[in-house]
Amino acid sequence: MRVLQIDHPLVAHKLSVLRNRATHSSVFRQLADELVTLLAYEATRNVAVAPVEIETPVTTMTGTRLTNPKPMVVPILRAGLGMLDGLTRLLPTAEVGFLGMVRNDETLEVTTYANRLPDDLTGRQCFVLDPMLATGHTLIASCEYLHERGARDITCVTLLAAPEGLKAMEERIDPSIDLTIVTAAIDEKLDENSYIVPGLGDAGDRLFFGVVD
Repeated sequence: MRVLQIDHPLVAHKLSVLRNRATHSSVFRQLADELVTLLAYEATRNVAVAPVEIETPVTTMTGTRLTNPKPMVVPILRAGLGMLDGLTRLLPTAEVGFLGMVRNDETLEVTTYANRLPDDLTGRQCFVLDPMLATGHTLIASCEYLHERGARDITCVTLLAAPEGLKAMEERIDPSIDLTIVTAAIDEKLDENSYIVPGLGDAGDRLFFGVVD
C-alpha cells in the first residue's frame, strides 16, 4: 500500500478553509471540488496509457492515449458525490459507478445498501472517492467489494486521513491489490467517537446541508 500526502501550498490553503467551521456550504462545495482536482492530478499519475499515432498541423508523431478498458470512478454515497466532478474533470472519459455504504455507529461495521457497478472489473483501474478516511472500515469494505469483482488496481482519494484508518487498511487489505491512498492531509488521531481530529466535521453534512455540529 502506497500513501501519498499532497504537499502543495494551494492544497494546504483550500484545506484550511474547509476546516473552518465558519465556511458556508456553498464555499465548502466549491473548494472541495477544486481540492479534489488538485489531488486527482497526482492520483492519476499512473493511469494506464498507450502510444497512438496522430497528425499535427505540421507532421505526424506518436502521442499518448488512455487505454481500454476505461478507468472506473466510484464515489461512496453520499459524501463521495461532492468529489465526483473534481476527478472526472481530469478523466472525462472515465465511467462512473456508485457504492452506497452505511456504518453502524455502535459496532462501526459497514454494510452495502446500493451498488451501481459492472459485475466484472477485471483490468479496470478504479478510483474510489470518500472525503474522510477515519476508521478505514468504509474504504476497506469498498476495496473488498471491488476486488471481489476483479479489480486489482485501486486508488482511494480522500480529503483527510487518520493514522488509525491507514493502519487498518495496511493490515486488512488483500496484498494482491495494488492500492494507493491519495490524501490532502494525515491528521493527528481519531477521537472517542471515531471523528478525525482536528478534522473538518462531517463532510457529507457540510457539503449538502452546511451543518457544523
